[in-house]
Amino acid sequence: MEDDLVAWGRIARVETRGRVTGRPVRVVVGFVEQPDGTLCLAAGSPRADWALNLLADPRCEVTIGTLRRSAVARELEGDERAAAVRALILKYGTPSEGLGSGPAFGVRFVD
Repeated sequence: MEDDLVAWGRIARVETRGRVTGRPVRVVVGFVEQPDGTLCLAAGSPRADWALNLLADPRCEVTIGTLRRSAVARELEGDERAAAVRALILKYGTPSEGLGSGPAFGVRFVD
């Protein structure tokens, strides 16, 4: 089902590099695209490995639909973070209510 949701553009597959192992780590996450093309992502836990990986090394690969691109994440804070979490909850509904307890990111494509 996750592959279908990524293929349909409903969710994104984000590949980070493990901060301990150095191995690729792939997760699927909800996203909200901003007018400038930046993607907003947020973790539902402060211990989410993919988010901790991005804090250690902000480089990642993002797949949405047939698009796979290199990207760089920036941790969001303050009002910017709150707006991203709110937008994700509005897009995905109540299952996203855990968002906000972990890091949130603005992800921009680099190629």
